[in-house]
Amino acid sequence: MRRTRQIAKRGGMVTNSRKHRISWARYASAILALASLGSAHAQEMPKSVAQAEAMETADRLPLTDFYSTPDNLAASKPGALLRKEAFTGYSLPKGASAVRILYHSLDATAHDVVTSGVVLIPAGTAPPGGWPLIAWAHGTSGVARLCAPSAMKDVYYGEEGLMPMVAAGFAVVATDYHGLGTEGAHQYVNKVAQANDVLYSIPAARAAVPSLGSKWVVDGHSQGGLAAFGVAEAQYDLKDPDYLGAVSVAGVAREVDFFAHLADTRGVGFYLAFMAAGIHARYPEFNPRELLSDSVLQHYPDVTTKGCFFYAYATYADAPGSQLRHDWQKSAWIHHFFEGNVVGAKPIGGPLFVIAGEADQTVPLAGVRAAVKQLCAAQTNVRFRSYPGLDHDPVMERSTPEQLKWIRARFAGKSSSSNCPKGG
Repeated sequence: MRRTRQIAKRGGMVTNSRKHRISWARYASAILALASLGSAHAQEMPKSVAQAEAMETADRLPLTDFYSTPDNLAASKPGALLRKEAFTGYSLPKGASAVRILYHSLDATAHDVVTSGVVLIPAGTAPPGGWPLIAWAHGTSGVARLCAPSAMKDVYYGEEGLMPMVAAGFAVVATDYHGLGTEGAHQYVNKVAQANDVLYSIPAARAAVPSLGSKWVVDGHSQGGLAAFGVAEAQYDLKDPDYLGAVSVAGVAREVDFFAHLADTRGVGFYLAFMAAGIHARYPEFNPRELLSDSVLQHYPDVTTKGCFFYAYATYADAPGSQLRHDWQKSAWIHHFFEGNVVGAKPIGGPLFVIAGEADQTVPLAGVRAAVKQLCAAQTNVRFRSYPGLDHDPVMERSTPEQLKWIRARFAGKSSSSNCPKGG
């Protein structure tokens, strides 16, 4: 079965949805299944690389000097605002505004990095206490520097959840994740790295936009769903009194032989290429040749530097044969990477709302249920909701009203009740 993305045009905006035989192979499926796209101005999957380039160019904004590494990084602390600029080139709800931010963050090994993002501010005057704040964590856009959502006209997700949050009266700080927009490698689908980028975006956003309130939640889809889990885990130790909870949408999958399935499926080499880039970014000793077949390696330099999701898809759309190195399971670096991205096994701080689509072909429902069951067994405050008939991206869009209802309750000071089965 070929894993493709389904495309549906909704409300004038086009949105897109995207899908080991050793004991730790389940972790591979958990991470790889997070490879998903948010939103782009396209009406169909590209038929050629040239068409893909045109589609991405239509939505792309220039990477200006704003994204360059400033001289004051070393003198600052994580969370510090390094640079800001008001920006008017986005497609926003009427009356909304945007301020780009550049801030000090940490990667998965606690090394200093520069991360970019954008603060989206609702129309009107902030309520008493400031705008309620959502920290948004996006799904896979690519691994190249030019794939930063803040360098896209629709901030990548557009009407698929993101702009409705702003229209509903929430300010949103949308991190790009370091290496997207900024210099340096993007540590793709790395729970700790992406969680850090979300966490440190909060103080930077407040420094850039004084009208933001102190209270905040995190909401993420797909790759960002993993980030939301990472934030929740970090809050177990941080115990930020202003943190109100996390929403993870289509962001967990386990116990599925997904990785092995990818090995012999046509047209999915781009996922593997992105994954190899992410592992190498985390473990420089790792060589992509340990994972990728020669047919995938042939285009690896291009898809990891010259384009984003559509470009990579088109490049590998007709790739034949096995796309994994036959002995990839022997790589210790791959083993370490997947083990470091397990979700559901650590305690979390604050309430967690997990959402899944029952027809999700990217993140299977059984894996999400397994992770939730593990959290329930640990007496975690977790709430789970599945949507019948919805695939990976439709569940993000269709569940947005319920996400916002849950988030509003948190800002109203109401407690979140777990719906775990009695006895865990």
